[in-house]
Amino acid sequence: MPTTVPAHGPDAAARLASMSDVTASDAALRRFLHGLPGVDAVGLEGRAASLGTRSIKTTAKAYAIDLAISMIDLTTLEGADTPGKVRALCAKGVNPDPTDRTTPQVAAICVYPDMAAVAKEALGVSGVRVASVATAFPAGRAALPVKLADTADAVAAGADEVDMVIDRGAFLSGRYLKVFEEIKAVKEACRRPDGTSARLKVIFETGELATYDNIRRASWLGMLAGADFIKTSTGKVAVNATPANTLLMLEAVRDFRTATGVQVGVKPAGGIRTSKDAIKFLVIVNETVGEEWLSNEWFRFGASSLLNDLLMQRQKLSTGRYSGPDYVTVD
Repeated sequence: MPTTVPAHGPDAAARLASMSDVTASDAALRRFLHGLPGVDAVGLEGRAASLGTRSIKTTAKAYAIDLAISMIDLTTLEGADTPGKVRALCAKGVNPDPTDRTTPQVAAICVYPDMAAVAKEALGVSGVRVASVATAFPAGRAALPVKLADTADAVAAGADEVDMVIDRGAFLSGRYLKVFEEIKAVKEACRRPDGTSARLKVIFETGELATYDNIRRASWLGMLAGADFIKTSTGKVAVNATPANTLLMLEAVRDFRTATGVQVGVKPAGGIRTSKDAIKFLVIVNETVGEEWLSNEWFRFGASSLLNDLLMQRQKLSTGRYSGPDYVTVD
């Protein structure tokens, strides 16, 4: 199950168990998901747009930039990835700006399962986590045993976190219980021999879900199945993270915690490239779910190029000069 928030007391498990009838059958799960309130698309997009216009002053901007850096899952998910490239990315994640040792580390390095061991060794005791995509990422088109083996291999190689993709075909055809049971099975595959578990991020690929109502349903489905994080996208399709779909998912985790006492994280991924973009998302987090989600335990950015822009903006605030891209490494 997702991490329980201590402030919400020992009854969280009981409250979550009381919802077990919701997932007792495909029909029950369908009734619950389709009984969720419909999304007011105009209102959702309007609120997301209005929050994006908030003015952030210099001191708050400096804080927000450091916070955003600390929330990045610095990612390389290319067929041409090599051990050398992954080691270089790990070095950058641990020490993003060699000219300024006060720069925060990133939250995690995100790689394919076959590179998880390389990242684990490179990161050592730095505290930066290893995140690995799994379950036939990005399409998710594989049999369940293959997906579970993919997950188990990543965890055995040292992954601290696993980013899985849901079966969008099953979801879109209304086979919600199949998706639910698959997430539960992957969650179990995240368990290590010592009883601890890698944290599970469940990717919906919101750009393929077609409607905001589907995104809300997928969010609740993922959380009921045990997601530790819900994640917008793989970054491999045309439409990835947006302020509106992230706002909707934040509302879902807020409402889920109210109902169950269990806190779940949110990870927008894909298309977030500038400091301005990142700060807009942080404002949405603060205004929707509050400070309890403003840490890398509960909010992440899936990104590859965002870090460079944050570093350039950080240097500008520190020196008064805009350094430009030649002063940061090219990933």
